[in-house]
Amino acid sequence: MGRAIRWILPHPSLTLVLALVWTLLQNEVSAGMVVFGIILGIIIPRITAIWWPGTPKGFRLGRMLSYTMLVIRDIIVANIEVAWIVLTVPNEKLKPAWVSVPLDLKQPEAITILAGTITLTPGTVSADLSNEGSCLLVHILHTDDPDAVRDEIKNRYERRLKEIFA
Repeated sequence: MGRAIRWILPHPSLTLVLALVWTLLQNEVSAGMVVFGIILGIIIPRITAIWWPGTPKGFRLGRMLSYTMLVIRDIIVANIEVAWIVLTVPNEKLKPAWVSVPLDLKQPEAITILAGTITLTPGTVSADLSNEGSCLLVHILHTDDPDAVRDEIKNRYERRLKEIFA
């Protein structure tokens, strides 16, 4: 029985996320759109399952929810900060920087979430991942201390992702 369910739902959390995102993307919530979202949430992971390396071991959904709330807060704050920089700092006084962030994360899913988090946060962009996956190259729009940004990425995001994917 367990194998049949795993065949139908190879990534149950992805099924839930896809169904939720589909429903939220609609102009109004209706039973039909919720059902269609669930159908998409079942079909898409099933069709793409052969390309997935496997379900991450030790994934903690509760911690992921708090991480998501932190990222949403950081995106809002960064939007305000970037708007302030754009409006008040002349181009010649901008201090962009490239920062190499050494990674302790090993799971590809965790590294992908970290790179996505950095890119989603205005003012920073994940530009490259080293061949062996041990270092992430990040571009920063404006900073006086690139090392502080690197340390903040490691302490604020990577540390939490290590707890989520422990």
